[in-house]
Amino acid sequence: MNIKHFILGILVVAGTSASAQTRKKATVAPAAATSNGIARPKLVVGIVIDQMRWDYLYRYYDRYQAGGLKRMLNEGFTCENTQIDYLPTETGPGHSCIYTGSVPAIHGIAANDFIEQATGRHLYCAGDSTVQSVGSISPAGQMSPRNLQVTTITDELRLGTNFRSKVIGISLKDRGAILPAGHTANAAYWFDDASGNFISSTYYMTDLPAWVKTFNSSGKLQSYLGQKWNTLYPIDTYVQSTTDNSPYEGKYRGETAPVFPHDLSVISKKENSGNGAIRSSPFGISLSIDFAEKAIEAEKLGQNTVTDFLALSLSSTDYVGHQFGPNAIETEDTYLRLDKDLAAFFSYLDAKIGKGNYTVFLTADHGAAHNPKFLQDRNVPAGYVNPGIMARDLNTLLEKKYDAKGLVLDANNYMINFNNVLIANKKLSIDAIKADCIDWLNKQSTVLFAVDMANVNQANLPDWIKTRIINGYSKEFSGAIQVILKPGYYAGSPNATGTTHGTWTAYDTHIPLVFMGWGVQHGALNRETHMTDISATLAALLHLQRPDGCIGNPISELIKR
Repeated sequence: MNIKHFILGILVVAGTSASAQTRKKATVAPAAATSNGIARPKLVVGIVIDQMRWDYLYRYYDRYQAGGLKRMLNEGFTCENTQIDYLPTETGPGHSCIYTGSVPAIHGIAANDFIEQATGRHLYCAGDSTVQSVGSISPAGQMSPRNLQVTTITDELRLGTNFRSKVIGISLKDRGAILPAGHTANAAYWFDDASGNFISSTYYMTDLPAWVKTFNSSGKLQSYLGQKWNTLYPIDTYVQSTTDNSPYEGKYRGETAPVFPHDLSVISKKENSGNGAIRSSPFGISLSIDFAEKAIEAEKLGQNTVTDFLALSLSSTDYVGHQFGPNAIETEDTYLRLDKDLAAFFSYLDAKIGKGNYTVFLTADHGAAHNPKFLQDRNVPAGYVNPGIMARDLNTLLEKKYDAKGLVLDANNYMINFNNVLIANKKLSIDAIKADCIDWLNKQSTVLFAVDMANVNQANLPDWIKTRIINGYSKEFSGAIQVILKPGYYAGSPNATGTTHGTWTAYDTHIPLVFMGWGVQHGALNRETHMTDISATLAALLHLQRPDGCIGNPISELIKR
C-alpha cells in the first residue's frame, strides 16, 4: 500500500467514525423521563393566560425580557394562526377545549354558566353541591370537574402511567384549576376571596396538605396587597396605550379616577371582595406562580419516574382586561409584569427540573374586544347589546301573542334560552315561538344572524360561523337560538368601561399558542391550527392516547424528530 492510499484509508475511517457519531447524536432523544422505555419529559407545564389576545405576543414585544415570552418565541415553536373552534368564547369552555381537544357539543361545558334545557335549572360549569370546601368555610370550594363529560390530556397521562404521574391544577379561578386538571387529578387549588387562601374540595382531599397551609399562612397575599401598583417604567413610555385617565377604563372602588398608582392596601379595604382585590392586579399573577413553585417543590413534580403535569392558569390578565380594556396602560403594564414573572419562572424550572427536561406550552382561553365606545370615538363601527333588555322585549312580544309570561328565561351567552317546562305545560308550539323570536331578532340593527339550532344546517351562514355554532351547541345545556352580532358589538350596557369577550370575531377567537422545551423544535407556523389541536399535539408528543372526546389533530411541525 503506498502512502497515498494509506492516508486515504485513514481519512475514510475517520470520516466514517465521525459520521456514525453524528448519526448517533442526531437520533438519540434527550430521555428526561422514561416509561416502558419511551422517552418523555420529566414535567409538562401548561400555562393558560386568561383573555390573552394573540397580538399581545407582539404588541409589547420590544419591552419583553429575553427570558420570558421572547424566549418562548426565540427557542420554541409558535403557531401564529390558532383559532377557537366553537362559540361562546369564554373561560370554562376555553380551558375545557385546551385540555380535552373537544368542543361544547361533546364535552358539555356550554359556557361559564348555562341552563339545563330540560328543567330550566341554572348551572355553573365547575359547580358541585355534593362536595364541600377544603381550606375554607365559604361555599367557594363546592366545585369539581363532574360537569365535564370527557377526559382531558391530564387524565390520559394518569391513565397511561397507571396513575403514577402526578397532575396538579392551579389558578385564582376555580374553573381555571379544575377543568384542566381533569377527573383523575391528584389535586386542584384555587383562590378563595373570603379566607384569602388557596383552597380545594372534598372531590380531591379531606384536608389541605401541610405545604398549602404553610403557604396560606406565609403572609404572601398580605405582602402583595400592601403594595402600590405603579408602572414598571416611566409612564410616558407606554406608547402602546391610551392616556392614563381614559373614559374607557373602570375605576377601583374608592378611587376617583382609573390612574396610577393604585394603592392595593386601600382598594382591598374598599372593595367588597377584600382579599379578592389581588385578582384585578398583576400581583395575582405573581401569587399564582409563587404557589406553583411551592407545588413543584413540595409535590416533587418533575422528580418522578414518569412524567408529571402542572396545569397553571393565570387569571389576573382577565380581571384587568375586563376592568380596563386592551388599550389601557394597566393592561400593558400587566403584560410586562407577566413577562417578567414568566422569565423568573422559566429560570426556576431550568434550575429545578433542568433545561431541556421539561415541556411548556402557553396559550389563552379566549381573546377580547376593543371597548365599543373607544372604537366609536375613532369612527369604527361598534356598539353594545343588552341581553337583559333583549330577553325583556322578547317576553313582551311573546306574552301578547301566547298569553304566557316568562317564555324566555334569558338571552345570555348570545343564546335565547326558553322556559321549556312552561311551554310544554301550556302545550305551546316551540317552533312557532322560535320563528317569532328569530323574525324579531333579524330586524334588530345589531344582529347579523339569528339561527334556530334545530335547523342550523339549513341556515344561510358563512361556513366559518356555522362550524363554530354547531361545535358550541350542547343539546342539554345550550339555548335554542344562537344570536350572532355584527363585528365590534358585544353584550353590555352603553358606555360600559373595560371590555369583554364571547363572540365569533377574530379578536375573541385568535389565540396565542407557543410550545418550548423537551421534544419541541424551534420554528413558526402560519397555517390555521385550532384550540382542539393542543391536546392532540400533547398526546403525540407524550405517546399517549388522545382524550376520548378529542376532535383535533397533532401539530406535527413542532415535534422534534
